[in-house]
Amino acid sequence: MNRMPALFIGHGAPPLLDDPIWSGELKQWAAALPRPTAILIVSAHWESAPISLTASGAELVYDFGGFAPKYYNMRYDTPDSTALSARIAAMMPAGVPVHQHRSRGLDHGAWVPLKIMYPDADIPVVQMSLPTHDPATLMSLGERLRPLRDEGVLIIGSGFLTHGLPFLKEFRIEAAAPGWSKDFDAWAAEAMRRGDVDELAQYRTKAPGMPYAHPTVEHYTPLFVTLGAATKADDPGDQRIDGFWMGLSKRSLQVA
Repeated sequence: MNRMPALFIGHGAPPLLDDPIWSGELKQWAAALPRPTAILIVSAHWESAPISLTASGAELVYDFGGFAPKYYNMRYDTPDSTALSARIAAMMPAGVPVHQHRSRGLDHGAWVPLKIMYPDADIPVVQMSLPTHDPATLMSLGERLRPLRDEGVLIIGSGFLTHGLPFLKEFRIEAAAPGWSKDFDAWAAEAMRRGDVDELAQYRTKAPGMPYAHPTVEHYTPLFVTLGAATKADDPGDQRIDGFWMGLSKRSLQVA
């Protein structure tokens, strides 16, 4: 079996499902990938330590407000993922607890993009919580998970390359990107092009546009799980999607 890539994607809000441009980009990207045997996704919307895993077959988490009623009735019923959860738990070092959640399902940082990428919902999915925002620790976590890629598992870090929601002035999909969003995006794109993991990890002090681009950092740090899962973290990845959505950077990365 060939090694699966690992991805960092912007997940958008539920209206992404009705955006033909970005959803089309995600569909084409998924179609170009080998078919996964399973998916492990780490979403910005579940910050929890110790590491926690979703329950197989649990109801989706509708962790958003103010959108059309149809989004709260959507489903994404995937096959049993118990075996992948057990495999993940067994990969963690001795003394590192892993909590198998009994009732939590996928949140919108997971099911919204997956509903576009794999609409048949016929691949087992486990969501792992984001246990820290420390880049080095998340890189180590991604490295520990890397062998899953040789087993056909697609590892996805799901966030948003810029996420300064409090500083947006208009909430239209085609809204112009603020300067802080464009500046952070350009900085990250160049660091990714060089494979400069150290630069990316020092975003708090090195990145232009901070702290506006990330007043809280949970939408950026899933990137480091992806980079840690790369065969070589400092090899430049393939930046598969760029541009902006509601003024936020949707730049996404695939690593070998």
